[in-house]
Amino acid sequence: MLVTKQKVLRRFWYALMPVSMLKDGPKPFTLLGEKIVLWLKEDGSPAALQDRCCHRTAQLSKGFVEKGNIVCGYHGWTYDCSGACVRIPQNPDGAIPAGAKVKPYHCQERYGYVWVALEDPLRPIPDFPEESQPGYRRIFQFYQRWETSPLRMMENSFDNSHFSYVHRATFGLYDQPKPEKYEITETDYGFEAETLVPIKNIPASYRVTGTTDDVTMRHMFNRWYLPFVRRFGCQYPVSGRHHIIYNCATPIDDSTIMLAQWLYRNDTEEDCPEAELIAWDKPILDEDREILEATDPDACIDTRRKQEFHMASDRPGLIMRRALLQLLEEHGETEVFGSDNQV
Repeated sequence: MLVTKQKVLRRFWYALMPVSMLKDGPKPFTLLGEKIVLWLKEDGSPAALQDRCCHRTAQLSKGFVEKGNIVCGYHGWTYDCSGACVRIPQNPDGAIPAGAKVKPYHCQERYGYVWVALEDPLRPIPDFPEESQPGYRRIFQFYQRWETSPLRMMENSFDNSHFSYVHRATFGLYDQPKPEKYEITETDYGFEAETLVPIKNIPASYRVTGTTDDVTMRHMFNRWYLPFVRRFGCQYPVSGRHHIIYNCATPIDDSTIMLAQWLYRNDTEEDCPEAELIAWDKPILDEDREILEATDPDACIDTRRKQEFHMASDRPGLIMRRALLQLLEEHGETEVFGSDNQV
């Protein structure tokens, strides 16, 4: 799927970058092929416009912020968060032309990130209940550019048959390659998927899992939110600790994403330090990244093939693709591919 060609995808919210990255000035971002500038208004909330001054087309992200407005670094034309030009320094006494505007985008802060929708969103930013539940702490983990597609990343997130191979150096059980079956419940936002998976518990993970057993179980309660957000919900039965990861595979273009990942834990820094949790999850993420960047980001998959649909590892991804196809059909679109390879 060429995500930049599917217009309905512009009507969803995407996590672009941590709000903290805007404290020292405006930043550029490319979302679904569209160049955007982000900055902080006077009240500290984020704003987003097309990254192009309407005067001489300079990138606004090369400018600076003044009194909550963004100033073009070329000639000083100044814009508010609605995209209206509010100041032309070279003509201080003249009227500002009615057409002196830059395209604005929907923009909010949530979970410490800037979220943007290019067009009127079909649904709100997903609700992550751990954010407001007592006893949970939020930990920023990773913000990385990956050379893969968002759909590839989402499919991989629910494919537990790759654990034994891709993650054999960390938690995968090489001698148990048969995946555990998910119990899947389709929802209005995507689906929920529950299963129990045994994992290798190496010494580096003892404080993460809360046990020193050689093998422990993960009770996984995962969610997929249309189009490219997932919850990895993991509870370790011996300790009762929750390790809940949210990933946003934000599409930069058809073959590149920005991966935003943060974690919720129902324990304390004393139980397991933040640095240790990041150090544990990083090689796992690196393993996924290496294999996904070795795949074709836009290979077709025939959702009608029965063999894959009945394989436990492939079923979540096929349900995901089916839901995306239905979304396209509801909005009068057909799936656009850059490759005709059937995989």
